[in-house]
Amino acid sequence: MTTIGFIGLGVMGAPMARNLLAAGHVVTAHNRSPGKVAEFVAAGGRGAETVAEAMTGAEIVITMLPDSPDVTAVMAGPDGVIANAPAGALVIDMSTIRPDVARGLAAQATAAGLRFLDAPASGGEAAAVDGNLSVMVGGETADLAAARPVLEVLGATIVHVGPAGSGQTVKAANQLIVAGNLELLAEALTFLDAHGVDLSAALQVLGGGLAGSTVLQRKGPAMLGREFSPGFRLALHHKDLSIFTDAARESNVVAPLGALVASLVASMTAQNLGHLDHCALLLLVEQLSGRQPADHAKES
Repeated sequence: MTTIGFIGLGVMGAPMARNLLAAGHVVTAHNRSPGKVAEFVAAGGRGAETVAEAMTGAEIVITMLPDSPDVTAVMAGPDGVIANAPAGALVIDMSTIRPDVARGLAAQATAAGLRFLDAPASGGEAAAVDGNLSVMVGGETADLAAARPVLEVLGATIVHVGPAGSGQTVKAANQLIVAGNLELLAEALTFLDAHGVDLSAALQVLGGGLAGSTVLQRKGPAMLGREFSPGFRLALHHKDLSIFTDAARESNVVAPLGALVASLVASMTAQNLGHLDHCALLLLVEQLSGRQPADHAKES
């Protein structure tokens, strides 16, 4: 049993915190929206009104927040994690943020006598609920060994990928691959539909061959059913692809297909569709193909 301070009860954070609670850990959670904390307390957890309060007695601190500024705000400053976590505590940021920000926070945490891992997770809401996330970890090997019993509650695949910031670098690559797969799946389904093919049958046979993927398995049926309620919002994927394109440019890596899919995701957010699931890229392909009215109200 570990005493855990958990910050961020969003779409993925809330089920992650509940899974830790169900595994027998003592979990004190804080969230910007107090209603989420009240729900967690009703489920048997502990609530904190501030980040500093959530740090009380914490052996491990986990943050699961939307973006780099959010993580920086929670970590730094007199009321933040770094200033208030007990000496020697292990801080695990499972958000998806810029690799350079992760490296900077790791340095600050180390200087304050804390241990730090950047451990972003992939799999979306469904994997968070099932405790089946894929976790890519940057930081010290010994710190991952200490964190592993807790991380194994949250994920089925936990891999050390290098020093501080490496987890976020691998996550950026992950988000590139997912976005590219989603766009190609949307194009394939629009193409098949234009030719009158049975789409369910097509997904079945495609999934059994080399074109098969987790994206096809999970998001293909959602596209067919036009289920665009967010498991992972387009707005967040837009943010993640910006992280990738910025990091690629800084390292002189040319990613033409990545730049294209980033632009397509950006166009969805520009149309105020960022609240939809990222599989809603299908709507853009249909619109560009003249096969679907540009009325997305019924899809929201």
